Amino acid sequence: MSTALSLIVFMLSLAARPAAQSVVADPRLRFEVASVKPSTGPTGERGQPGRYTATRTVRFFIADAFFFGTPLGTSRVIGGPQWIDSARYEINAKGEWQPTPDGPPRELFLMIRSLLEERFKLKTHHETRELPIYELVVARADGKLGPGLHMSDVDCDALVAARRGGAPPPRPRGPMDPPPCRLMGGPARIIAGGVTMEQLATNLALRVERRVIDKTSLSGRFEFNLAFTPDRMPDGAPPPGVPAIDPDGPGIFTALQEQLGLKLVPAKAQADVVVIDSVERPTPD
Repeated sequence: MSTALSLIVFMLSLAARPAAQSVVADPRLRFEVASVKPSTGPTGERGQPGRYTATRTVRFFIADAFFFGTPLGTSRVIGGPQWIDSARYEINAKGEWQPTPDGPPRELFLMIRSLLEERFKLKTHHETRELPIYELVVARADGKLGPGLHMSDVDCDALVAARRGGAPPPRPRGPMDPPPCRLMGGPARIIAGGVTMEQLATNLALRVERRVIDKTSLSGRFEFNLAFTPDRMPDGAPPPGVPAIDPDGPGIFTALQEQLGLKLVPAKAQADVVVIDSVERPTPD
């Protein structure tokens, strides 16, 4: 089991999966200015309107650029030299983009794609391959949902618009309070305060290490607090205010069905993959 299960996920982007292309989709979608340099610092990503800073391997950057931030997108990037998985680079860029209620917009990822093609001389083509996945479905035949899954009445579009208009920041939340219009979690919990089923499927993909497709047919946004026992217990005590993990609790598959009334069904699906034809180390800034 990889360390992905222990990552804290605060905000996930839409799980759009367009066909990969080897040309820039829109020549106007470029950063105004960008710095690219080798890094020995920790992997991470920070974004705010008009700015993008990230330290990742090149394969991660390619996965984001072509699969729009989809978790496990790196499994759909095929080929390339060994260094794209070992060498890390820091990108610090400025460009015109604004967040959406569901995370970074497509424009940001297309800017990253343009940068990779210009600075890393990236050339690719796409193929279609059959890959194992999970489908997220409603567990009960009568469509009844679990006791922990509730519709949200938060207007996420209005919330984002208010923040752009200079509204004061929201009041501080407790460690177990759901974040409005987002989800967050640790190794044993997912807390959501108004997210779509597609966003839940995206988050689950990180934990089951396989692409998850929403097949629930549930529209709108939902609130929930999903608690489960991970396959590997984390070291140390939980943060203040966060309940201890029950070592005898249900795994994520069982918890999903018992608490939310949903389940993951193994399946296979055709998926676009990006095949790297050539890529070069970038020249120093």
